Amino acid sequence: MSATHGTTASLFKQPRAVWAVAFACVISFMGIGLVDPILPSLAKNLHATPSQVSLLFTSYLVVTAVAMLVVGWVSSRIGAKRTLVMGLALIVVFSALAGASGSIGGIVGFRAGWGLGNALFIATSLAVIVASASGGFGGAIILYEAALGLGIAVGPLLGGELGTISWRGPFFGVGALMAVALIATIAFVPALPKPERRTSLTAPLKALRHRGLLTMGIMALLYNWGFFTMLGYAPYPMELDAQQLGLVFTGWGLLVAAFSVFVAPRLQARFGTAPVLYGNLIGLGIVMTVIAVGVNSPVAVIVAVIVSGAFIGINNTLTTQAVMLVSPVERSVASSTYGFVRFIGGGLAPFVAGKLADATSLSVPFYLGAVAFILAVFVLASGHKLVSAAEKNEAHGETVRPILERVGATPEPGYRPVIVAVGATENAALIVDEAAAIARDTDSTLEVVHVRETAVIEEQAIDTEDADHARTAVLAHLNHLAAHGITATGQVLTSIGDHATAGRVLAQHAADVEAHTIAIGRSPRGPVAQFTDGSFTAALTHAAASTVVLVEPGRTPHRLTAASLAELRTKSA
Repeated sequence: MSATHGTTASLFKQPRAVWAVAFACVISFMGIGLVDPILPSLAKNLHATPSQVSLLFTSYLVVTAVAMLVVGWVSSRIGAKRTLVMGLALIVVFSALAGASGSIGGIVGFRAGWGLGNALFIATSLAVIVASASGGFGGAIILYEAALGLGIAVGPLLGGELGTISWRGPFFGVGALMAVALIATIAFVPALPKPERRTSLTAPLKALRHRGLLTMGIMALLYNWGFFTMLGYAPYPMELDAQQLGLVFTGWGLLVAAFSVFVAPRLQARFGTAPVLYGNLIGLGIVMTVIAVGVNSPVAVIVAVIVSGAFIGINNTLTTQAVMLVSPVERSVASSTYGFVRFIGGGLAPFVAGKLADATSLSVPFYLGAVAFILAVFVLASGHKLVSAAEKNEAHGETVRPILERVGATPEPGYRPVIVAVGATENAALIVDEAAAIARDTDSTLEVVHVRETAVIEEQAIDTEDADHARTAVLAHLNHLAAHGITATGQVLTSIGDHATAGRVLAQHAADVEAHTIAIGRSPRGPVAQFTDGSFTAALTHAAASTVVLVEPGRTPHRLTAASLAELRTKSA
């Protein structure tokens, strides 16, 4: 059978629109880390106290939080591109005004405008990249994750280098770089269609009526309270200059990025979401206590802050996934609600920490941050059953579970198919053709399972394709197979963020229908992401009673086992 109904695409051969937005994402994710190295310099040059300087975080994050409630409403009415451009323009204007300001009050006010622009940008950037990327959403997610990691890691380094010239440098630097991104976005990003259904202005607040979302939101608020207390106040006891602070927070950012992408999924697959979060939050509580106790020892504070990056990377990934697992509302609404609650905690923490530090001592805010992390453990425990039920695909309250939806003709009872799992990628048709050859050789029905995923990165979660598009993709495969005399049926598997759970659901379905073989192809996210513990492929392989094979055009199917996965991981590393 000729594989002519799909082609492969390179990750790096993306439209200019994708690169324009990806560049803007890098600069946006630099935002917080860029300012950290110049906090002591700001206090010294503007004759401000640390508590006054901390308001840079408060104004930025509180405005971002409140704006998260309305960005969905705005975007659904004026479109993603206009929302993106508006956000970029606001960041350019207010970052430049902050750099030109001569008082701490002026900078605090302009940071609020920057926060509004940031909310508009982050709420739409992932959706624009996914909509504009070639080769399906897999490549888009890689680019977004790369932009996230690069921004977090490079932001403090750039802030430190520019801060050695002047405290104004990081502000003007962001303004200049974002201006380039704004021009590129206007020039290269095409007008994108508006959503078919407009988002209600009250939808994010109404979503808090759902117990799971409210519980996870409060946990995230407490987590962010501790996180931003550390981010806003740890630079002072380090007693370093801007360049040295930049290096410290670059080390921190590298750990955040690495543990978010590579470690969090493995821990989640082995121990489960809630247990990992328990241990992680307790670990952060210990780190904050070390900072509080050793506040007069710069070395102790520096080491503790860098180590905290590992915990924060894990927490950022798993908290958002936990929120999406227990949120029975649209992904965009859940993201807005979650962003509102968590940023409120992040915004208020530096303000309260400043007041406490002025009234008592510098160690007290860090002790309070440690208490916030431990309180988050108890809040998470109150929603433990919801998260565990969602991971195990069990009905419990309002949890959201992966579901299979039949597309096309219903097969006769007792059919033993060859199952092929594909996603919204350009090589999906080639994978289906390879699986069809296996079905033909074994005289089996072919069942095409299209995996429809929700992308979850940081606080953002979007549906990478709508249900109608997924069903249409399955029907296209079925029509192509029928034209070549292959008996086939189809399903859509809708997954919410947790790839491992989706893999286990498919394995259970294969067991229920006594599938002969399960075929999967290479992931556009690369071998490291595909074969690591916690991935869809690894979970499917470990849970399946049927034979699982990796198929590639022109090659013999490669059987996947626990041993072969380990071998593939080693080769990819």
